[in-house]
Amino acid sequence: MVEPVPESIHFPSEEKRILQLWKDKDCFQECLKQSKNRPKYTFYDGPPFATGLPHYGHILAGTIKDIVTRFAHQSGFHVDRRFGWDCHGLPVEYEIDKTLDIKGPDDVAKMGIAEYNRQCRMIVMRYANEWENSVTRMGRWIDFKNDYKTLYPWFMETVWWVFRQLYDKGLVYRGVKVMPFSTACNTPLSNFESNQNYKDVQDPSVIVNFPLLEDENVCLIAWTTTPWTLPSNLALCVNSELQYVKVKDNSTGKVYIMMEARLVALFKTEEEYTIMDKFPGKTLKGKKYKPLFDYFRKCGETGAFQVVMDSYVREEEGTGVVHQAPYFGADDYRVCMENNICQRDQAPVCPVDSSGCFTDEVTDFVGQYVKDADKNIIKWLKERGRLVNSGSFKHSYPFCWRSDTPLIYKAVPSWFIRVEHMVEKLLENNDKCYWVPEFVRERRFGNWLRDARDWAVSRNRYWGTPIPLWCSDDFEEVVCVGSMAELEELTGVKVTDLHRESIDQLTIPSRCGKGVLRRVTEVFDCWFESGSMPYAQAHYPFENRKEFEDTFPADFIAEGIDQTRGWFYTLLVLFYTLLVLSTALFGKPPFKNVIVNGLVLA
Repeated sequence: MVEPVPESIHFPSEEKRILQLWKDKDCFQECLKQSKNRPKYTFYDGPPFATGLPHYGHILAGTIKDIVTRFAHQSGFHVDRRFGWDCHGLPVEYEIDKTLDIKGPDDVAKMGIAEYNRQCRMIVMRYANEWENSVTRMGRWIDFKNDYKTLYPWFMETVWWVFRQLYDKGLVYRGVKVMPFSTACNTPLSNFESNQNYKDVQDPSVIVNFPLLEDENVCLIAWTTTPWTLPSNLALCVNSELQYVKVKDNSTGKVYIMMEARLVALFKTEEEYTIMDKFPGKTLKGKKYKPLFDYFRKCGETGAFQVVMDSYVREEEGTGVVHQAPYFGADDYRVCMENNICQRDQAPVCPVDSSGCFTDEVTDFVGQYVKDADKNIIKWLKERGRLVNSGSFKHSYPFCWRSDTPLIYKAVPSWFIRVEHMVEKLLENNDKCYWVPEFVRERRFGNWLRDARDWAVSRNRYWGTPIPLWCSDDFEEVVCVGSMAELEELTGVKVTDLHRESIDQLTIPSRCGKGVLRRVTEVFDCWFESGSMPYAQAHYPFENRKEFEDTFPADFIAEGIDQTRGWFYTLLVLFYTLLVLSTALFGKPPFKNVIVNGLVLA
């Protein structure tokens, strides 16, 4: 007999009654038992950090995931639904740094990596109970008992295996590139991370003079919004094809060289200046000038402090003369390398430490944080007659997504995954996936893939999966380890944990007479772990090999639009490992269907 529907329903009470019924009868596990022999429907759940509490976005995305996987189950499939936890990386480390007032690597060295990582481990599951309560309260069926954590040794072992496959295919290299660098977190960030947090800011705007050695009464003038990079100046760059002028400032009598199209950067009216000569930029090639500072004057012996050419100098901003600090600007670095002003085998002119403070070479500003030093550098330039003009400039500038501090651009040695050569294949595999809404695939994500760059996967940090490379001091001999068994075979030591404190001291005998090989100090960017999740959650290929291969690629994933540069870039890591991996290893995309939900504003 069907019970009559009551005249009024108190929905919160009904929800609690249903949840209690599901709990008493263990309905979720019972459903999994009943369906275990059915065809499998594969679902990947993007894991959260338990260092923060769930918010509306998690609840919305989780509801969509629950609807689709329930429907698949009711349509005759077996659907494993495992909850996962991101445990490594900056989100955890930044919390510890704030709590313990850690300012940089020296503070970590004093306390020791083992203690630092112990502190991180203590907070990674801080809000796990709140997560389970909230997810359960929403009525979502997902397996918390059979979860995975990125800190599990077996998960980390698969991450090593993933990297080893890329290494064996020649997709891993060590390089120096100018990258966004977080001075608060003491580590470089990927370009996609730096794109997450742009702000409109007022920065200083200065025009500085560089007297020609052939005639110090004539000065090239360059504009910059980063005065802190001026102590590292090694060259000036002009456009060889555009028109330049020698111009006299009628009010001061001083003579400058600048781009004709950029006279407006210094003068308000034509009455303020007199043009003395016109010539193409290429006329200036190789001309020597007087350095601003004496810190790196010796670099002049190897070609520094001269005018170089490049087409990246445009007529839209500045003076048409661009100051080159090669280790703080990507174009600067490229141009100076091409002109042999920077040498790969020479120590870089990079007098800024990982906390963003000037090192001993910059004697006038040593110890000062670079952004704070701007005003002191401007004062120094003015007192010595090198400042032509100063003001402020409003522009959009990247901030660290974790610490909300300004990023700087800095050349640092990093380990990279080659991606640029496979852009067409990435796009082809992306086209095989069914996206809802479709425009995200074609536009936002597709455009991003078209601009894909080689990916810096190393981080100068502590709490993460260590990069499994053991190298000689000169990096000429490199061994990539792909499993714990291989590590034991090569070192003679059996380990049960793969974090830095457990393996950093292990050495591998050199086969080339170079003594012993030591592990590089870096850990993986935690996005690399997230991208390895489909493999690592199954401990592939060490376990579940056939089961995984029979159900790959996944039938379904889902994520919010705000995450197309977060975990969804990890679906660029699932498009940088999966797509790079699934393309390189399996020749197919990592998933078949994806739902991208909108934002919840609250």
